[in-house]
Amino acid sequence: MIDYPIFCQLKQAQQAGLSVRQIARQLDLHEQTVALWLARDQFARSRSAERPRGSKLDEHKGAIVRWLDHHPFTAAQLFHKLKEQGYAGGYSILKDYVRRIRPRPSPAFLTLQFAAGQCAQVDWGSHGSVRVGNTRRALSFFVLVLCHSRWLYVEFTLGQSQEWFLGCHQRAFHRLGGVPHEIMVDNCKTAVLSHPVGGPPVLNPHYLDFARHHGFTIKACGPRRPQSKGRVENAVAYVKGNFLAGRELAEFAGLAPATTLWLDTVANARTHGETKRVPAELLQEEKPRLLALPAVPYEPALTRTVRVSRRCRITVEANRYSVPPAHAGQVLTLQLYSDRLRLFAATRLVAEHARSHERGRDFEQPDHVRDLLDQRKQARRQRLLVRFLALGACAQAYHQGLVERRLNAHHHVEKILALAELHGPDLIVRLIADACELGAFSCEYIANLVDQRQRLLPAPGALHLTRAGDLLELELEAPDLSSYDQTLPPATPTP
Repeated sequence: MIDYPIFCQLKQAQQAGLSVRQIARQLDLHEQTVALWLARDQFARSRSAERPRGSKLDEHKGAIVRWLDHHPFTAAQLFHKLKEQGYAGGYSILKDYVRRIRPRPSPAFLTLQFAAGQCAQVDWGSHGSVRVGNTRRALSFFVLVLCHSRWLYVEFTLGQSQEWFLGCHQRAFHRLGGVPHEIMVDNCKTAVLSHPVGGPPVLNPHYLDFARHHGFTIKACGPRRPQSKGRVENAVAYVKGNFLAGRELAEFAGLAPATTLWLDTVANARTHGETKRVPAELLQEEKPRLLALPAVPYEPALTRTVRVSRRCRITVEANRYSVPPAHAGQVLTLQLYSDRLRLFAATRLVAEHARSHERGRDFEQPDHVRDLLDQRKQARRQRLLVRFLALGACAQAYHQGLVERRLNAHHHVEKILALAELHGPDLIVRLIADACELGAFSCEYIANLVDQRQRLLPAPGALHLTRAGDLLELELEAPDLSSYDQTLPPATPTP
């Protein structure tokens, strides 16, 4: 069966002198179909085409409508009921007919009303990735909206784990200046571990402890029912469509001040489409109804155990952090915050670092390395002392004198050993013995003795007289021997 435009094309091709085969190829038709329509003078539909085709389901359509009026049977149930009445058709035609006469109704929802300070809704949003130092990280944002005033809080994060979730709550409460009586959450694992259909939710114990500390009640949405927290769903879409649309995200560090400015000048300063009020102004009416902030702040940390390597490091998100060497190989308790991390041995704090969100970085605190350097320096001093005492019997006494009379005895020992390597140990041993007898305890004294022993004096030359004749004209006076006579006693005559 062809339509009228195709029939006109057939006649035009025939008038152009094309054959039946050529026309069939040009219009992608069968040759018999082309020949049949070319033999007709005018276009006319066949009566069979004008009449709708009947089906085996026609005689049962009345029964199907009656059954559906009394009960919402499925197509499979109706198929079995029709088979009992002799229906010989297929299942597909029945399913199509049931779909036409029973269209799926669009769901209807109630408009929820909330009192001032009663409830806030929270949720996560995602928006690609952002550069953080030497790497790129997935970008998320936390959204809290007060159900009464529509006041909005947004914070961009680099994760959606427990420490981020609780930390965002806490910072939102401090910015708000109070705590809502209820927090409505989706069934994310940081808030709800499981929520069976028709049963109560199993809350995350960490989030439950956080809620008890602040005094609010957790309200979990039903499974697969996001419309029950429609206010925050709309807020997430509003952030994407207003703040993030067309914005180039160069660095993560610049998002926080830009978000605060946008919240203060746009999001919370606009006239809300539903309340017809400005959220920042309506918030002032809601603040007195909020719960007071707790006197002692909660520690929003993710706690787990980690093992310290032999290089005195722990690894968190591909970054390494130093630990005092006394805890090498031990298992410590890690408290991971969104901006820092702390390590405990039992209840004693042993290390604290600022958390890095880059990858492959190594962070070392000088205090942690100082112990290892002191141990290495002490071992080197001990080896030098053993070498010094091995010089001879006087070395121990000389070292004792250095310790008693010098503030830095190790410095003198090190210098004397250096002199022994340059000039030989035999000479230094003799000099130490001499210095020990004289009570001169100093590496400078030993060095001076070495210089004196090693100094080369000029050899004496022959006496040279310029005028030899002068030696022959010397006049010597006669010696006076009277002094000898006065001191000698008189001689005693011999018998």
